Amino acid sequence: MRATSDGGIVNVVIDHPPTNLLDGGLLEGLRSLLDHLERESSVRVVVFRSADPDFFVMHGDVELLVGLHPPLVPVVDANPAAATLQRIAAAPFVSIGLLDGAARGGGCEMLCAMDVRFGTERAVIGQPEVAMGILPAAGGTARWPRLVGRSRALDILLSGRDVPAAELLALGWLLAMGPPERMEEELAAFAGRIARMPAASVAAVKRVLNVSLAGLDAVLVTESDELGRLLASGGHVAPMRRFLDAGGQTREGETTQMGAIFDAMLEGPEGAEGPEGPEGPEGP
Repeated sequence: MRATSDGGIVNVVIDHPPTNLLDGGLLEGLRSLLDHLERESSVRVVVFRSADPDFFVMHGDVELLVGLHPPLVPVVDANPAAATLQRIAAAPFVSIGLLDGAARGGGCEMLCAMDVRFGTERAVIGQPEVAMGILPAAGGTARWPRLVGRSRALDILLSGRDVPAAELLALGWLLAMGPPERMEEELAAFAGRIARMPAASVAAVKRVLNVSLAGLDAVLVTESDELGRLLASGGHVAPMRRFLDAGGQTREGETTQMGAIFDAMLEGPEGAEGPEGPEGPEGP
């Protein structure tokens, strides 16, 4: 990650080739960045952008997840990804994400942890985890109902569909949406106005808002516990392998074939839309 500072505003460029995968390396870089930012009392706004033309941040490492078979034991702390992203939400500064391209899975959860989001017309998000046999466990299951309400959250989380920029704007998930040049201008104006405010007041407002929505710590532990149960069951292995075999976690696959990749995950007998699903071989 590259960071530059200008008058209380820190601009962060996420640059983790080849596809900005939300893996251990990216999380470690984010933790190091937060260690620094949390010590700087002059920071009022942090803006996150991506160096990748297609992905803000792709998602978690499915190659790693497919091999996980943890023992079924009670979880007492949020998992490392959820805990790291919670630091963004709880930070004293205002975090802003600029989405130009795709952010699915963990990449989407990273944006959900930020305070404000701007997007271009190319912006698209998705939470495909349920089709993989798991659930969004980097804060997604916990945050989506707070951001868009319970019914909309169920739609996004259980359908796994790609949600386009215009719908995200209508839902209020995006603060603004438009051409890249205009979004840069609106974001700069928004960040610049906040950067003129007293840092202590900015931090105080964030603390009160977080309390008003109730703390997420216990919810994130429950989310992590559910992830552990699903991974321990092994039900994620087959759909995740189908995801990878169909071209998931590749640039070409996730920019041009995501619909087919998603369908491939549901082709097995455990898939609700597969040949053994409740609608039969012809579908609804």
